[in-house]
Order: sequence, then structure tokens, then C-alpha cells
Amino acid sequence: MAEAERIIGTPDDTPDAERPGQQRRPDAAAETAAAPPGTTPDAPDAQDGPEAALRADGQPRGRRRIGVLFAVAAVAYALDLISKIVVVAKLEHHAPVKIIGDWLQLQMIRNSGAAFSFGEAYTVIFTVIAAAVIVVIVRLARKLYSLPWAFALGLLFGGALGNLTDRIFRSPGVFKGAVVDFISPKHFAVFNLADSAIVCGGILIVLLSFSGRDPDGTVHKD
Repeated sequence: MAEAERIIGTPDDTPDAERPGQQRRPDAAAETAAAPPGTTPDAPDAQDGPEAALRADGQPRGRRRIGVLFAVAAVAYALDLISKIVVVAKLEHHAPVKIIGDWLQLQMIRNSGAAFSFGEAYTVIFTVIAAAVIVVIVRLARKLYSLPWAFALGLLFGGALGNLTDRIFRSPGVFKGAVVDFISPKHFAVFNLADSAIVCGGILIVLLSFSGRDPDGTVHKD
């Protein structure tokens, strides 16, 4: 019996790494050494915050920011819509209202071109572009985990929707409507709140891109 036990061996005395059909799990030091430079396996970089954290399946941790995007877009759109209603009622066919002397005035014009009165001969094209921007943002929202990106895309969405509403519902016709502009700085084009939201959202997107932040919450390291 003793000789048989010696030949067969006791299962409890066999190390895990030597058991048939099993592979030994590399320790943490080996995993770290095998990882690409600048990355840590299955662990976020503490300096990058929660936006850089990834689960084992590669998906970002945290909640999607769709609600923030549409909340920002709704506020931007509402402010633009209300301001245009007031301006049409109070300023159309009236003299400009001086806010800061000649440097800043409220002067209503109807603009058939793009933002800041550029390209007035291409109203339909700009209408299609605005609609395409909205569709792209809606599709991108499904993978949106970054809060700054949610603010940026919300501003862009609300501004594009505000001017698109004018182009669809205002005269002279559907998809050819003139956008209401009323903010008139000296030596600059007349614009509206939707234009401002689009510009601010675009600037924020550029800054986020240069900082290495993606809409899905990941952060690229140089």
C-alpha cells in the first residue's frame, strides 16, 4: 500500500501548477511586465479619473451621458427659440437697440446663409448639413460616457436644431427659411444664440480632442 501511494502520489501534495489540465496563473508582477508601456492591466490610471477606467471586456466604466447631452441641447434650443420669438415681436422693423454704445447692439436681420451670414446663396445645402449634424450626434450618443463631451455635443445639437427650425418653418419656404439673427457687435457679423452654442460646442470639442479625451470616456496618453 505504501509503495502504491508513493507511485500514484497524494492529490493534496501536488502543486496547482503541476496538476494535469491546469495552467498556473501568472502573478501580478508578471502581468505588469507583460503589459504594453504606459498601461496597467485591468486597472485605471488614478490620474486620469473614472473616464479612463475600462472593464475587463473593454467597455468604459460609469454611466452613459445621454441625459446630459439632451438636457444641454434642450436648454440651448429653448433659449434660442424664445429669444427669436421676442426679437421678431419687438425688434423687426425697428431701429437697433444699443446695449454698449456702438460696440454691441440688438439688430434683427433675416439670414438665408450659414452662421454669421456667410453663404446666403446655399440655404438648402446648409439645411441638409444641419440635419446631418443632428443625425450624427444622435448616433454618437449611444457610446457617450464623457461628461465634457456631453456638454460639447449638447451645445452643438441645440444650436444646429435651433437654426434648422428656422430653415424649416420660417419664410420664404420649407428648407429655404431665413434664420433670425440679432446680436450685432461692431465690425462683426450679426448672429444669434444658436450660432453661439455651435461655436462654443465646436471649440470645446477641439480642446477635448487635443487633450486626448474620446466620447466613450477613454483617455489617450502621449
